[in-house]
Amino acid sequence: MSTTGATADPLAALGSLPGVAESVESVRKAVDRVYGHRIMRRRSNEITSEAALRAARGSAALSGADWALEEVRRRTDFGTDGEARVMGAALRLTAEAGQLLSIWRQSPLRVLARLHLVAAASDEARVGRPRQDGEPVDEPLVELPLPDAREVSGRLEGLADLIIAGTSAPALVTAAVVHGELLALRPFASHNGLVARAAERIVLIGSGLDPKAICPAEVGHAELGRAGYLAALEGYVSGTPEGMAAWIAHCGRAVELGVRESTAVCEALQRGAA
Repeated sequence: MSTTGATADPLAALGSLPGVAESVESVRKAVDRVYGHRIMRRRSNEITSEAALRAARGSAALSGADWALEEVRRRTDFGTDGEARVMGAALRLTAEAGQLLSIWRQSPLRVLARLHLVAAASDEARVGRPRQDGEPVDEPLVELPLPDAREVSGRLEGLADLIIAGTSAPALVTAAVVHGELLALRPFASHNGLVARAAERIVLIGSGLDPKAICPAEVGHAELGRAGYLAALEGYVSGTPEGMAAWIAHCGRAVELGVRESTAVCEALQRGAA
């Protein structure tokens, strides 16, 4: 996303793209419905915990570790093979995201560095900092052209400036742009998809749209499928109004599917079946 132009609030300008206002309104209504569920008054902590587990499972699925939910519950060792390490990283990031809300608005680049450190769980020199020219990127599921290190640095700084300055854009728009920009840039040597989805999570929670973290967009992204996810991302990378609007709408649909998941959890708790 270009952060230069005539408008002082380019994120807010995206809200006027065709179809975006409708996506924003649809998401808001869906979120309001699940927050109004009667079980939320008594057992919201349980729903938050369950949503976090399902969010981690969904994010890991998009990064190549598509495990059944019960397998995620059962496993305790997440360091034995490639898929297990991906799942472990997703679980750590989902837990960490809630601890970084107060830092995000003041220092988003610091938060992104922390997310990568948590995901990688390594003390390698490349961990926790943007990649440099010539450094490989392990992100096999995203095959779009890779921006060079200079472009990455400039666009990350521009994104951080927008976050720090604040915006009147709806939370969905900001979350979608943060998510899309990080996937487009792949600023780290690894785990960029997991980090991008964790950053989207931080925006949705920290904005007040989903303060109890019960609307896991990661679930929806996984349910919409990897092919649809990558096709929508191509629209974002194109930078066209139609492509940007399609990506925001895709992210909105993911939130709504996350709401549906948590609504089902609420219904199960109400029936005494969970």
